[in-house]
Amino acid sequence: MSSPIHLPRRTFLRGLGTLLALPHLESLVAATSPAAKAAASSPVRMAFVYVPNGADMANWTPAATGSDFVLPRTLEPLASVRSDVLVLSGLTQDKARANGDGAGDHARASATFLTSCQARKTQGADIRVGVSVDQVAAQKAGLMTPFPSLEMGTDKGQLSGNCDSGYSCAYSFNIAWRGESTPMPPEVDPKLAFERLFGNSNADETAEAKARRERTRKSVIDFVLDDASRMRRKLGHNDQRKLDEYLSAVRDLERRIEMSGKITELAPGATRPVGVPQGYQEHVKLMFDVMTLAFRTDNTRIGTFVMAHDGSNKAYPEIGVGEGHHDLSHHESKAEKKEKIAKINRMHVELFAAWLHQLKSVKEGEGTMLDNCMIVYGSGIEDGNSHAHHNLPVLLAGGGGGLIKSGRHVRYAKDTPMANLYLTMLDRMGVSPERFGDSTGRLGQLG
Repeated sequence: MSSPIHLPRRTFLRGLGTLLALPHLESLVAATSPAAKAAASSPVRMAFVYVPNGADMANWTPAATGSDFVLPRTLEPLASVRSDVLVLSGLTQDKARANGDGAGDHARASATFLTSCQARKTQGADIRVGVSVDQVAAQKAGLMTPFPSLEMGTDKGQLSGNCDSGYSCAYSFNIAWRGESTPMPPEVDPKLAFERLFGNSNADETAEAKARRERTRKSVIDFVLDDASRMRRKLGHNDQRKLDEYLSAVRDLERRIEMSGKITELAPGATRPVGVPQGYQEHVKLMFDVMTLAFRTDNTRIGTFVMAHDGSNKAYPEIGVGEGHHDLSHHESKAEKKEKIAKINRMHVELFAAWLHQLKSVKEGEGTMLDNCMIVYGSGIEDGNSHAHHNLPVLLAGGGGGLIKSGRHVRYAKDTPMANLYLTMLDRMGVSPERFGDSTGRLGQLG
C-alpha cells in the first residue's frame, strides 16, 4: 500500500480577530497525483432553497419529458443554465398532508420539506418533527469544515406562538432541524452572515477587529493584507491572479452589504434587523453571495436558504404585485390572480438562476463549482389554492460531482416520496442511512 498523501484541507489568511479561508490554490497543494488534487479542490456541496405557497403548475411543468423539452414560462430564466438543471415531477411529501390532523398545510409544508416526517400538531413547547436531511449530512460531512452547515433566509425565524391553525411558528419559519425538537433558525442579516465566516476563535480579538472596522471603515481584507502579501510571494502566476480575484470579490461583497445596510427608510411601524436590505431582491442576492463565498472557501459544504416562509403574505411591488403572496395563492382559478402568482414564481426562479450562474462562473479543476453541487429548489405545496402536497414543484441543480445527468425533465410515478431523492443525495455526501423519513428506496433516473 502506498503512503497516504496529506493535503491541507484549507489555508487561512490571519489578522487581528480575522481568519479568512482561501479557495483552493494549486501552488499550495503538495500532492502530485491529479486525482488527489481534484479531491482537494472539488468537494461536493449540498444546498436546499425553499420557496413558499406552491406554484402555478401550468406555467411550471414542461410538457415533454427527457432532454427534449421546452422550458415553460416560469422556468424560462433557467435557459442559459438549462443543461445544469433537472426538473423533477411527481415527488410527494405525504407527511405534509393532514393525516388526521386537520388544517395547517403551510406549517406542515415547511416542517416536512427536509424532514419527511409528520409534525406534531402543537403551538406549545412540545414541538416535534424530525432531523432534516441537511443536518443528517452535517453530522458527517460537516465535520470536515469550520461550519457544519449554514442556515439563511429572508424572514426572521420564530420559535413559539401559533402561526397556522394550531401549529407552532417554529414549523412555519424553519426548514432545518438538528433534532426532532430543535430547529435551526435562519440568519437573515447578510452582514452577520458575512462576519460569521471571518471571525477567529478569540472572541475578544474578533470583537475588537469588528469595532475597529466600523470605526475606521476598514475591510476584513485590510486586517489580513500583511499575511496576504507573504502568501502571494509563494504562489505561481495563475494562483496570484486567483488570489487577487478572490480578495476583490470578498471586498466587493463586504462593500455591497455595508451599502445595503445604510438604506434605512422604512414604512411607518415597520421594523427590520440592522443590516438587512430594504429591497427583497437585493437581500436575496446578498445572501446567495454569502453562501457562494462559504462554499468557495470550504467553510461549509451544506446550506439551506428560505426565500420566504410558507404562508408568507409578502407583496412584491417591484414586479407589479401589490397584493400579498399568500392571499393571491388562494386564486380560486381566477386568471388575474394566477397571472400574479406566475410573476412571483418567475421572479423567484430568476434569483435562483442568477445564483446558479454565479456558481458556474467559479472554476474548479476541469469544471465549475456548480458541477460539484446538488441544489434542491422547491416548495412543500404544489398549488396554493388546493394545498396539495403531491407533484411538488422541484428542481435539482448541479452535477453532484458526476452523479447527476442534468438538462432533463423527469416524471416519477404518483406519490413517489421526496425522501427517496434525499437518500440518493446523502449517498453522494458519504452518508448512507438505510432509510430517511418516509423513504421507500433510492431515487432512480438521476444519473
